[in-house]
Amino acid sequence: MLKIDSYSLGPLQTNAYLLTNEETGKAIIIDPGMNPGALIRKIENLEIEAILLTHAHFDHMGGVDEIRKLKGCPVYLHDLESEWLISPKLNGSLMWSQVSPPLSTNPAEYDLAGGQQLELIGHQFAVYHTPGHSPGSVSFLCGDHLFSGDVLFKLGVGRTDLQGGRERDLLDSIHNTLFTFKDEVKVYPGHGPRTTIGYERSNNPYV
Repeated sequence: MLKIDSYSLGPLQTNAYLLTNEETGKAIIIDPGMNPGALIRKIENLEIEAILLTHAHFDHMGGVDEIRKLKGCPVYLHDLESEWLISPKLNGSLMWSQVSPPLSTNPAEYDLAGGQQLELIGHQFAVYHTPGHSPGSVSFLCGDHLFSGDVLFKLGVGRTDLQGGRERDLLDSIHNTLFTFKDEVKVYPGHGPRTTIGYERSNNPYV
């Protein structure tokens, strides 16, 4: 019933996820990154209910403006990063000028906060505030599918040397939030291949 497609977008190969309810044809997008042409072609005939952002670094929000205008869908983002969509300085595109032009778009329509339950495309998405990579980083859990943004990767973790990053917060988010989930929960990270909570708990050298 829930189909999950991933697209590696832009120069930093950011994972964008398209989640589709195959019974209704409605879908959401998590982290539409830069150069989203392949994703846009896929959603041509789909109703996009929402764009969910795990955080607002430029490589995760580069496709927001184009897709939001095309599909008329709202954007959800943690309120600690409410200004980041507007500001190339905050979202990092100003600093990474060699891979991105300055990026700016309108603010998100909806604020996210830890503890929220979103009802989208006929599914429940639990919102977990998982700061450390950035102050407003969130992870989304839908059933046994966890979308972790740049917090937890396969055999890696997110960097903490960017705007608002903090290593202590990142490790706390992983140990006290993500690692409380069942071993079999599948992890869909912001970069790189999928993994599971159990595999990372046993093998990730950073945690």
